[in-house]
Amino acid sequence: MTDCIFCKIAEGEVPAYKVYEDAEFLAFLDINPRSPGHALVIPKSHHRWVWDVPNAGAYFEVAKKIALAQKKAFGTDLILSRIHGVDVAHAHIWVYPDEAVKGDKKDLPGNADKIQKAL
Repeated sequence: MTDCIFCKIAEGEVPAYKVYEDAEFLAFLDINPRSPGHALVIPKSHHRWVWDVPNAGAYFEVAKKIALAQKKAFGTDLILSRIHGVDVAHAHIWVYPDEAVKGDKKDLPGNADKIQKAL
């Protein structure tokens, strides 16, 4: 899909603070984070809804991997998730620490580094 911002991020055409990437999935920090380390987990191939993603089990395993890294990186047990697809027409899962977590939610490079080190 040529106009999809998430497809452009997956293709490397638009920069993002990536925290995880494999052959099928990508996780990167939200540019309008709810808390430090707020990440989006997307399939690299374009699918409108999460429920349309082939191999959904592997998709949710990636979301789990990110959540566990966030727990470690930000010292919290409360990691929230939301399944989205309304604001951007590309399947995505929000994974983010509770909003009470200390830290600068706008420090995208620093928060990406914390998550990457915790993976």
